[in-house]
Formats: sequence, structure tokens, C-alpha cells
Amino acid sequence: MAVAVFELTTSWLVYNLLFTAGIGVVAKWFYDRRREQQEQEAFATLHGCLPPHSEFKHQWPWALDLIKRHVATVLTDHALALQVEFTETLGITFAAYMFGCVGYFTSDPRNIEAITNSRFQDIGLGCRRPACYPFLGEGIFTQDGPPWKHSREMLRRQFARVQAKDLETFTEQVEILISTFRNSKGVVDLQPAFFRFTLATTTTLLFGESIETLSEHERKEFAEHFDRASRITAVRLPMADLCFLYNTWSYRKSCKIVKRYADYFVQKALQQARDHGYEEASQKYPFILDLYNEYQDLALVRDQLVNVLLAGRDTTACTMSWTIFHLVRHPSKLQRLREEIKSAASSETMITRSHTRNMPYLTAVLNETLRLYPQVPMNTRSTIKTTLLPKGGGPDGEAPVLVPRKAGITFSPYHMHRRKELYGEDANEYRPERWLDGSLSKIGCAYIPFLHGYRMCLGKDFALSEASYGIVRLLQVYPNLRLPPGTVVEPAGQEKQTLTLVVSSLEGCKVVLD
Repeated sequence: MAVAVFELTTSWLVYNLLFTAGIGVVAKWFYDRRREQQEQEAFATLHGCLPPHSEFKHQWPWALDLIKRHVATVLTDHALALQVEFTETLGITFAAYMFGCVGYFTSDPRNIEAITNSRFQDIGLGCRRPACYPFLGEGIFTQDGPPWKHSREMLRRQFARVQAKDLETFTEQVEILISTFRNSKGVVDLQPAFFRFTLATTTTLLFGESIETLSEHERKEFAEHFDRASRITAVRLPMADLCFLYNTWSYRKSCKIVKRYADYFVQKALQQARDHGYEEASQKYPFILDLYNEYQDLALVRDQLVNVLLAGRDTTACTMSWTIFHLVRHPSKLQRLREEIKSAASSETMITRSHTRNMPYLTAVLNETLRLYPQVPMNTRSTIKTTLLPKGGGPDGEAPVLVPRKAGITFSPYHMHRRKELYGEDANEYRPERWLDGSLSKIGCAYIPFLHGYRMCLGKDFALSEASYGIVRLLQVYPNLRLPPGTVVEPAGQEKQTLTLVVSSLEGCKVVLD
């Protein structure tokens, strides 16, 4: 009897303790939520924030119609064109609500300046880290705060070393690229060759030797798994906190194989240092050995290499492809560039910075390509504390708008670069001449092909130098390069595209060389 009473009393006590604890948790949640709301109201009053001028009005519960629309758009070969059309109906800054959370989209340069610079400390990567981590690991593109600052300083030193040199870094791989087409007849697709070229130059920078030093089977395996890992990572990103749902065996395998090849080159560099001394080895493997001296951790070195490789390969290959893609569709612009190259470099085959500095039209051509096809067309961030966007609130959209903690923000250089109020009525046309008359000299944050502010691309000079050298030599060696007869010419932005982490031409870059 006593035992039964004891058990009943114990059960009653446990029940009451659990009930009290549950009440406490719920009460604390309501208290914290109310306190956060009060803090947001005080913040909004202090900074003059007003409700969003424009909101996406979803029709289905939890904004499932917005998700459906997004998925349907991404699966087309005109994803960005459809997104531009859709966002124009809502304005340059608007809010969208789903699953009880708020997110913002903006293509306003004033807001983008705040996100990337003046309010940078309020905003982090958010879901980008878990979405990219299986592929990129612990590197500059998955880091925030002190680890990111450390990585950036480390990599800045490496790119400063490269920038101090002339363009001889690219000579060997440029000549390999040019020789690829010497016996080509008829229609040739340059885009795959541009991807091989930028992979070779970037691996030479990072690994100390080109990926071309591997066997054909190994090169093919590396490229195949690098492409798959990149493609699936791009799909995981818009899934935000649900990215863990797309973690297939093939994705994990591709990530593992890419890291295995990076590990191979790290070990090769360290073995060279052991066998021949650090000073001699650093002549060939400066990037790897400098990173290792700093980190003393093979995995961290490997992850940084994969991060920079991702940034350096696809972006520049796409820039080169889109440049030739449009030049052959505008013969007068192509001819003007040929004449400038002939005037500045004549028949020189070793292109230098002094040559390219004397090619203002080439600079304008690359600026225009990067305007219409920025290296990363869209970016996502997440607030780490309550902050604001300078514009987008109130009846006219000119007041600040409050952005609560943990809200998502998408900003789009692709959309912004096509805004007519910034670039004129011909904003959707490919016209390099717009960069020559001085009218865009103060364009500022309205032109950010390499981002802006604290996370501005460290490889900007490397990418532009690489693209310039490759394009100059291509036009020197193939003076008859032109559009294949019968090609249907679509308006810029209406051509078929492939959208991953970058935007590339679905139909490649087809030309006739002979």
C-alpha cells in the first residue's frame, strides 16, 4: 500500500513539474516574442521605418503559390527573364511572407549598398552556409564574422601577388585554348573550351599546376563531379532551411571526389617542400604553401582551394562566352574591337597589361557583358539582428523599411543592371558604347558585377585579365570569326539560359572560325 502511494505521489510530482516547465517555456516564448516586437517598434520609430510599399499577395496558404511559381520558373530555360517580368509588376523592393516568416527582394542600388556595406554587420549568409557546406566546407564563401575576415585577408595576399605580375600567368593556357580550334571546320561551340581554359588557369593559380597535367580519365572525372556538385549546390540554395532534403548519394560522392583531387595537390606541394625545401617549393606552389603555413590544417587548405576554384572557373568562362556570343551578333562592334586590338597590340602574341590598358573599347565590351550577365546574377542573405533597408517603405517606397532578425533578403544585380531608369530606354540591349561617353562614370552601386563592399570579389583583376587576354588572342588568330549563317538572333536576355550558381548560354557559343 505504501509503495502504491509513493508511486502515485511521485507520478503526480513529475506531472506537475513537467506541466509547470511546459507553461514556463510557453510563457518565455511569448515574453521573448513580445519583447522582440517592442524592440522592433522602437527601432522603426527611431529610424522612421514604414511598412513595405509593395508586398507579394499570395493566394494559397503559406505562400505555396509563390513557391510553385518559383520552382516552375527555375525549371525553364528563361528563368531570369521570367523573374524580371514578375518582379517588375511588384516594384524594385517588395516583401513576401511564407511559413510565418518575411523575406525581401530588392534591386535598388541604395538597398544593395546597405546590404553589402553600410549595414553589412547586421547581415549574414544565413542558409547559404548549410546549403554549400557539403561542397565548399570551411571556406570564404561559407563563413561569417572573424573566420571570414581571416580567410579574406589570407586570400587577398594571394591575389595581390598575382596582380603584381604581368599577364604571363595566362600565356601558356591561352595558347592551348587558341590551338584547340586550329583544325576546326564549320560551326564550333567555344563555350566548352572556355570552361576548360578557365579550369586550367584557375588550377594553375591554386594548385601550382594545371588540371591538364592529370590523365584524360582523371580530368574528365574531376570536371564531371565538379559540375555535378556545383549544379546540386545551386539547387540547394533556394531551398533555404530545407536544403538538407536534397542530399543525395551522388551529390555526396561528387563532393568527396572533388575534395580528393584538391587533397592530392595539397599533398604534392607539401611533399615538394619536404624534398626540396620550402623556398624552392614555394616558387611552384605559393598558394598552397602560404595557406598551409597559416592554417596548419590540410582540410582548411583544401576547402579554401575549392572555394576559390568555384569562384574562378564558371564565372570567367561565362563572361567570355557571353562576350563572343554578342559580338558575333553585332558585326560592327566586333569589327571595332578588332581594329582596336590591331592598333594597340599589332601582331604581338604576348599580350601585356600595357596593351589592354590601351583598349578602352575592350573594357567597354567586358563592362557591357558583365552588366547584362553579372558573375553571380542573384544573392541571398539573412539578417542576424533587426536592421533596415533605406528604401522600400511607405506610400511612395522612399521611406526605410524595417527588416526583422532572421529575415531573408535576396538582391539581384541581374535585375538591377536592366533597369531603364539607371541605364536608359535601351537597358536591355547590348551596347558597349554606353560605357565610353562618361554618362555612367558615377553609376556606383548600380553596377556590381563583382559585388560591392566588404565581400567584393578578390579575383576581379584576375578574371578581367584572363578574359581580356583570351579574347584578344582569339580575335587575333581568327580574324574571320563570325556568326553561323541562319542563326536566329534573340534580344539580349531572351536567349535560352542555364541558371545554376552562374548564368550560361544553354545553346553554347557557336561561331564559324574559317
